[in-house]
Amino acid sequence: MSNLINPYYTSIFPEEQKIYQHLLCFVQIETPSQMLVRFQTLFIDGFDYPDSGILLALDQITSSERAEQEFKFFLNRCCHILINRWHMQPQVHSFIPELIALFQSQPSRHRIISIREKAIRRLHELVKSFTQSDQYVILRRLTQVISPQALQKNTHQPLVTLMGRYPYLYEHCLLTEYSTSEHQWTVKKIKTEVQKNFELDLSRYATWKFRCHQASQAHNTSKVILPVHNPTLLSEEKLNATLKQFIGKVEGDYSYQELARSFLNYSSHASCFGTFKDYLYEYLISGIDKEYGKLQFNQRLQKQLRNTLIDADNYKIDEFLLVRTCSQLLNFLVVDSSISPHHFTFIDLVANQGSLITIGLLLKIVLLCHKLKPYLAKRFAILFNHYESVTTSSILWLVETLEQLNVAYSIHFGHMDLSYFK
Repeated sequence: MSNLINPYYTSIFPEEQKIYQHLLCFVQIETPSQMLVRFQTLFIDGFDYPDSGILLALDQITSSERAEQEFKFFLNRCCHILINRWHMQPQVHSFIPELIALFQSQPSRHRIISIREKAIRRLHELVKSFTQSDQYVILRRLTQVISPQALQKNTHQPLVTLMGRYPYLYEHCLLTEYSTSEHQWTVKKIKTEVQKNFELDLSRYATWKFRCHQASQAHNTSKVILPVHNPTLLSEEKLNATLKQFIGKVEGDYSYQELARSFLNYSSHASCFGTFKDYLYEYLISGIDKEYGKLQFNQRLQKQLRNTLIDADNYKIDEFLLVRTCSQLLNFLVVDSSISPHHFTFIDLVANQGSLITIGLLLKIVLLCHKLKPYLAKRFAILFNHYESVTTSSILWLVETLEQLNVAYSIHFGHMDLSYFK
């Protein structure tokens, strides 16, 4: 992503730069509580601000012809000046949700004798419009990542409160093509920290379970093994099954990694792209229950593959054809787009094959081409955004798949040392 994508960031007006510098200066010398008061007075109330020159600059911004389209970007960047500073100080993370919550508060009353009455009303209109923008939605998601609520299971909280648990979604749920480089850096930094911590916790848990298994096999009841916290929202039984599925053998004597390597080696001898698609079909259905496949799924999958890039059927398979074929498969199996977020096939798979087999099927595709890892994450980001206001107790199937994909990604693409378990 680049700021150059958004023309707003290539034409910042002097009045905007003046306010940016003003906030940058004070966020370094004032406490978060003081900055919240300053922010409230300037942007929410719009009057009685101690620096009249800054108020004048704000009035010029809100009265400009481009304010209707671009004020949201300006205000978003003002928020990030504070957020980026506070994020570097874990002890003040709790002030970030307070900052975002300011926009839900009512402006303070003021006497209607101000010569700035028109400007104040215009500011209030633009701020209200900002709260309905994608920029504000992303800010609210970001608060769930930076200052997440305590881990709870089977709650009636909306799905968005779990945003912080899934670092593979961050780039797709917390960034847009309009995100500043500072915002991108913050999100990347948070993602790295969260992913590292989760992998460490998961590795500790897996080690504990392995040691417990060894002790039981040796009938050693005298050795005390302290329990380790389950780092997921899955039950212990489901987490153990998930670890076994993604670390161990799944089809015969093959792990998912070995299945993918074997397929890539075998399919490299395909005479043409059409033949490759036939091989790919067999590779994908090998882990699907035969009775379920016969009902409709296998036929629909085969039709999807046969209709994919049909004009290239006589070409030799190359990376371009592989990536395009697999990306269209992920659209078919999970969800196509945010514009048309239909996901019947995915729900049907989870309901009839279970979430583990379903995630395993998607993993088989991604392991053929690691470039597709963020593409699959984007499919789940679309589902997350679609359901983010729904209570988790109503969509446990989605929470379970999000958790299992988190585990699968950590095992196959993370930095966990699995040689001990294998």
